[in-house]
Order: sequence, then structure tokens, then C-alpha cells
Amino acid sequence: MEGHDNKSQEIFSKILRAGRRTYFFDVRSTRAEDYFLTITESKRDFNEDGSPFYKKHKIYLYKEDFQNFKNALSQVTDFIISEKGEEIISNSENLDNKSEEKNQKESDSGITEVDLEDLS
Repeated sequence: MEGHDNKSQEIFSKILRAGRRTYFFDVRSTRAEDYFLTITESKRDFNEDGSPFYKKHKIYLYKEDFQNFKNALSQVTDFIISEKGEEIISNSENLDNKSEEKNQKESDSGITEVDLEDLS
């Protein structure tokens, strides 16, 4: 497929560092001298022996798909912000909230919780 070889020329790049991930936005040239975009997600991870390696995922995006891609990206990011807001929800906060909800449901059921250590 055109543009997927290592010989494609890099024209322009932007890097976005986001926590443990890094995103690379690279404009490259096809054999026909047209441009396309590669988006690479790179995430540092570790082997069992502790040595680091990078997991990489690439998307190749061609000009004919730019507008549809931008529209879809805008729609899904707008949906996420409208549903969950811009505040970052961490996993630990989510687990704390679920624990509180569970405790509330158990106390609403009329059952009294007793810690066996309190009896000794």
C-alpha cells in the first residue's frame, strides 16, 4: 500500500506527550509526492526482566479521509465532554464511589453491618 514503506519522506512532525504515552503526528510523502498523516501512539512498558520497551500503534490517514475523520473525532470528543465533563475521573475515585454506593445500598436494606473485630 502506498505510503506504508520506510522510504516515505517525513515532511512535518508534532509530538504530544501525555503521561505515559507519547503521540507523534507525522506528515509524510507518498511515492506520488502527495501527503498523508501517520498518528503513532507510543507507550513505554517493561519486560518481565524489567527492561523497557515501547508498544507502538499507528494510524495512516489520507487526505480523502481528513474531513470525515475530523467530524467523527469532534463528535465523539464532544459526546464525552457533554456526558462526563472535562474533569478527569481516575480509577481510584471511581472505585471509591462504587464502594460508597455499595455501603449505602447495604445500609438502606435494613441489615446492620457488624465487624467481627468489634465483638472481641
